[in-house]
Amino acid sequence: MKIPETNLPRVVVVGGGFAGINIVKKLANKPVQVILIDKRNYHTFQPLLYQVSSAGLEADAIAYPLRKFIKRYKNSFFRLTEVHRVVSEENRIETSIGDITYDYLVLALGTKTNYFGNETIQKFGMPMKTVPQALNIRSLILQNFEKAAIEDDLEEVKALLSFVIVGGGPTGVELAGAIAELKNQILPRDYRDLNSDLMEIHLLEGSDRVLPPMSQNASKKAEKFLKRLGVQVHCNTFVKNYDGVKVTTNTDLKLESETLIWAAGVTCRTVEGLRDECYTERNNRLKVNEYNQVLGYDNIFALGDIANMESKDYPKGHPQVAQPAIQQGSLLGKNLLKLIAGKSMKKFKYIDKGSMATIGRNKAVVDLKPYKFGGFFAWFIWMFVHLMALVGFRNRVITFFNWVYNYINFDKASRLIIRPFKKLN
Repeated sequence: MKIPETNLPRVVVVGGGFAGINIVKKLANKPVQVILIDKRNYHTFQPLLYQVSSAGLEADAIAYPLRKFIKRYKNSFFRLTEVHRVVSEENRIETSIGDITYDYLVLALGTKTNYFGNETIQKFGMPMKTVPQALNIRSLILQNFEKAAIEDDLEEVKALLSFVIVGGGPTGVELAGAIAELKNQILPRDYRDLNSDLMEIHLLEGSDRVLPPMSQNASKKAEKFLKRLGVQVHCNTFVKNYDGVKVTTNTDLKLESETLIWAAGVTCRTVEGLRDECYTERNNRLKVNEYNQVLGYDNIFALGDIANMESKDYPKGHPQVAQPAIQQGSLLGKNLLKLIAGKSMKKFKYIDKGSMATIGRNKAVVDLKPYKFGGFFAWFIWMFVHLMALVGFRNRVITFFNWVYNYINFDKASRLIIRPFKKLN
């Protein structure tokens, strides 16, 4: 892999997400050698992927080059590659560009879309976990608008202008609100020859309310905001089949749509070589102790979404969101330095800073202990928190400018079909 030889302990970090970049920060310019590995050369700010999908932001506003991030740290290196296997007995990993040895291995692989074994949805549905997938959704939405503008068959027009979002968690709720704004603000102005009333947005959620991880107050407010925007919310509704047009559910609801966006669940990325008993049956998370050490290994650690750290407060592990990943990454960086120095490590204790979701312009819901509120003030807090969490000053400036422009002009400036999306037949 062509890594400089060193007498320093080598820490190999797999994954450049929130957990990965935070542990690298804590190990920056310390007496260790850090190797950051990722199959992409950029960090993705996933909470704003939905804005790329709905033409609110360009992709480069939420992506940050990992080499640009790591270049300031003299003890750190980046390699663009994918890990194939961990050979723990030799402290070595096999990658697509060669092998590398480690003294400490940190796995922060993140998650991928979980279709729960439904092959038709996997074939015809649209996932939204990566930047390319978000760009595919943006292209498909805009292509559907263009096709609808020249289509004579009314039923086909309705199918082109029908958008089904499966999953009423924060991702689904935020995306539904953003697509509703396209209907209310963009369609009547850009496509004056189209009847915008024909456009429908359906949000399907399997539980009895949207935003099930948040409070009842947040769920009620979010549903109210969505309905005001024209989103049709269907709770207690599961998708059983989707053939590219017809959506079959567990209820009497029958929909025809050219676009089904799947935001209903995730499963963890896995790596070969670790013992089977390390993984949970649910979502393939790696079992870790309070120091993020993987079950049965002293020098292999797991962070963020893939780490299943059970506790009294979190019997099923911490929520798979950014904050646990950030906090675990920061603490593990400090703990590795303590471990190398022969000192005792500190146990991880998650600090829940609350949760939030935005539902279009001037509307958001926020759960902060002990406060729960929604509306404009919640929306302002949501914007500030996400703006400050973006990696890189340039990304913050670009995102802030886009938000101000969109707010003043009721516009979404990124309505570009750069790479046309071709649906499977």
